[in-house]
Amino acid sequence: MRHMNVIITGANSGIGKATAQEIGRRGAHVTIACRSITRGEEAKQQLLAEVPHGRFSVMYCDLNDLESVQQFAKAYQKKHASLDRLINNAGVVTLQRETTAQGFEKMLGVNHLGHFLLTQSLLPMMINVDSARVINLSSGAYKWGAFDPQDPHLDHSFSIMKAYGRSKLANLWFTMRLAERLKHTRANTVAVHPGAVSTSLGVNRDTGFGKGVHQVLRPFFSTAEQGAETSVFLAETDDIVNGGYYYKMKRRPVKQALASDQREAERFWQWSKQMIEIYT
Repeated sequence: MRHMNVIITGANSGIGKATAQEIGRRGAHVTIACRSITRGEEAKQQLLAEVPHGRFSVMYCDLNDLESVQQFAKAYQKKHASLDRLINNAGVVTLQRETTAQGFEKMLGVNHLGHFLLTQSLLPMMINVDSARVINLSSGAYKWGAFDPQDPHLDHSFSIMKAYGRSKLANLWFTMRLAERLKHTRANTVAVHPGAVSTSLGVNRDTGFGKGVHQVLRPFFSTAEQGAETSVFLAETDDIVNGGYYYKMKRRPVKQALASDQREAERFWQWSKQMIEIYT
């Protein structure tokens, strides 16, 4: 991976940071795309302490705001001629209904739509690069998910499980339909289930809300390093199936009819495309 350019969203903490460390150790230039430059720079110094020869840079990208995503993509394209790996790692869990800068329900807005726009914006840098890859972090929580176009922002029916599950279903659908569109290019895409990992997901940084629940459940979770293993594997290996869903470094079946429904996935793609249209 020595000459590769890699972007990892949310790489200032958790799985993303652990992924950045291992990919940086392999010689790639890693861009930490995050919504706090201060936390990003702190993470960079910690990464350099572990990987002194590492090449890490920090750039501002707030997936909660599509304008920020658009600006990040333009800035990255000015700095780099190509992109080998885009790891759509960042994610949020909100314990009550929140919205993004553009008014989307936050889990779908950040976990899916922000990454959808980011990927669309950067694909021109990837489609002519041998085995360039988009790696989307999904989750087994996709089984809880469904998408109702009559209530896309969950104005009437919010629950944590429903909202998080549909955002992870969105990641799977996105991967499936992107794989189809990449078939005749040199790039490919895969989805990852990192497992149940102990990170700060679901904890409000400003209020600390959710921290108590997280502390109680922590012993039952894997570490961030364990959660990063499959992302690192998929960033490095050539042995992947375009559009595949991976867990613990192996391809796994998608065990739900809705999640593997290409027609529903395409409908959702078209909805997503409409939502980001003015930013592309």
